[in-house]
Amino acid sequence: MSESQSQQSLSPPPQQGELLSVAVAAEGGDKVTSEQAFSWTPPAMRFDVAPYRTHHFCRQFRSPGNPNNFLKGVKWSPDGSCFVTSCEDTTLRVFHLSEYESNYETRSFSEDPDEDSYAASVVMTEGESIYDFCWYPFMSASDTTSCVFATTTRDHPIHLWDSTTGELRCTYRAYDAMDEITAAFSVAFNPSATKIFAGYNKTLRVFDLHRPGRDFVQHSALKGSKEGQSGILSALAFSPSHSGMLATGSYDQSVAIYREDNMELLYLLHGQEGGITHVQFSKDGNYLYTGARKDPYILCWDVRNTVEIVYKLYRSTEYTNQRILFDIEPYGRHLATGGQDGLVHVYDLQTGHWSSSFSAASDTVNGFSFHPFLAMAASSSGHRRFATLDDSEEDLSLSTSENCASVWSFSYTQITGDNCGQDSEDSNGTTEERNS
Repeated sequence: MSESQSQQSLSPPPQQGELLSVAVAAEGGDKVTSEQAFSWTPPAMRFDVAPYRTHHFCRQFRSPGNPNNFLKGVKWSPDGSCFVTSCEDTTLRVFHLSEYESNYETRSFSEDPDEDSYAASVVMTEGESIYDFCWYPFMSASDTTSCVFATTTRDHPIHLWDSTTGELRCTYRAYDAMDEITAAFSVAFNPSATKIFAGYNKTLRVFDLHRPGRDFVQHSALKGSKEGQSGILSALAFSPSHSGMLATGSYDQSVAIYREDNMELLYLLHGQEGGITHVQFSKDGNYLYTGARKDPYILCWDVRNTVEIVYKLYRSTEYTNQRILFDIEPYGRHLATGGQDGLVHVYDLQTGHWSSSFSAASDTVNGFSFHPFLAMAASSSGHRRFATLDDSEEDLSLSTSENCASVWSFSYTQITGDNCGQDSEDSNGTTEERNS
């Protein structure tokens, strides 16, 4: 397939009302109009009530040839219709949420706890180990041309995959001084979805989304005075508040914040004890959360005053080099993160205090992703296991709660009225509790 044949025009962002009406309908309510959609707020999820597992997947991640395969992360699509998982065996699997499946009534769903709930809709295989992946920000299941996500793998260019067919749409290639392909370690779309930003060793490269190939703009992470980041740029995140800020995490234990338009270095943050593996802005863009390998704390930074760390959130990651992904729920008040203890810890971001925790797996929970609209989340678990000569095949057998992915449903409070962002006792709206 030629580069010109693989190019497809990605559609402009869908109307907000369209996405929200689908989300509310999937939750069990009536569809909302476009005018109502703009006043709609995400459900206030309740973390004082333990969630329950609605779907579970483990068998399809294992094979006789590679019984020790493990998941490396999970991410919901922006429209909430599906989620994608990444595995050590270089495969990516797309699972569609049952409410969005047109053939929902004809599909078979297993209720056996030892079997997968259902099979992945699409399976894609990369050539080498997967470093990072991210969804096209305006992805919508109603427009198949927008159903794509980008991946970066070892010794390969950036790939843009079609999540509905599993076909490779196009590639974005970067070359080093020896004119050899060099792989990105992190990848992210800018908020307007016109460019792909990719992190390399001491370098950030920017590709035009609509011009696949080897054309890119290169920015050095080290300035003339040697100020900046001297290691691999391992994590990227854009501010959701359209402030034009980009955060880059590096294995040199630093986090940099740039202006997207001219790549001016605004702040350089130090505080993590290991190489940065994940960065994420708060929903309002005023705070930045950073996590690192072999570091038991997620750090909170106020981007308006970066002199001091606001607070630290504990997680069990002090003994692992794995990338442990955390996420912030749609309402923007709580952050959830996994760890080596198999638990998902939930923190109140207004106070920095622990709210609750629940057991998600029997091994390392390396990925946790909230649904963008509904009171749901997906988790992934697994870690590398090293067998010895004395280990028998029986000793290496795994339970169904190891190297697995799960979908969780949370209780929530739906707040309506003009002051829907306030607590029920302070607002004029009505409050309705639901168990999703």
